[in-house]
Amino acid sequence: MQLISHSFKDGQAIPGEFAFAVPDAAQHVALSSNRNPHLAWSDVPAGTQSFVLVCHDPDVPSRGDDVNQEGREVTADLPRIDFFHWLLLDIPASTTEIAAGSHSDGITPRGKPGPTTMGGMRHGINDYTAWFAGDDQMKGDYHGYDGPCPPWNDTLVHHYIFTLYALATPTLTVNGPLTGANVLAALKAAPVLGQASLTGLYSLNPSVPLN
Repeated sequence: MQLISHSFKDGQAIPGEFAFAVPDAAQHVALSSNRNPHLAWSDVPAGTQSFVLVCHDPDVPSRGDDVNQEGREVTADLPRIDFFHWLLLDIPASTTEIAAGSHSDGITPRGKPGPTTMGGMRHGINDYTAWFAGDDQMKGDYHGYDGPCPPWNDTLVHHYIFTLYALATPTLTVNGPLTGANVLAALKAAPVLGQASLTGLYSLNPSVPLN
């Protein structure tokens, strides 16, 4: 399988329009247009009945002590954990492309609805759900795509890995809520015929090179 995007090239920077936030000289960050990027795939394995798309950032700080704190920085040697930005399940086998902005076009306080979405597909719950849990204005279940927003004082560039899985079943059976951990556990038990990945880079720290 091959996975490409017209929105960014593999191993290159993701444009700000596909992020949750962009750099801002006065406030460090400003909210962005938060559009999902374009994706397209080819060379699909024979017998494919559906696809699952997972986007995650493996570079999220494991501790938040220094995150977005004036006069401090998140050092590159800090252990990192996964943050899931998009979980899209039961993509029909006939689908070979996702248009830019078709699943997210703006920031929705308290999260976009789900899990049911267009064409019988299902959106999982991304990790902004936990991130905003203590914010009275933003807390809620964040279904679907919400883009990059790494700490503005992080010294490490973040990698956003989009992985498409081809399944030999028309639906993915997931135990429990549609979280990243539960979806990955379901994929390990599912008849996966093939997979392909695409990685984009992003940072809100002006001193971090995106290459």
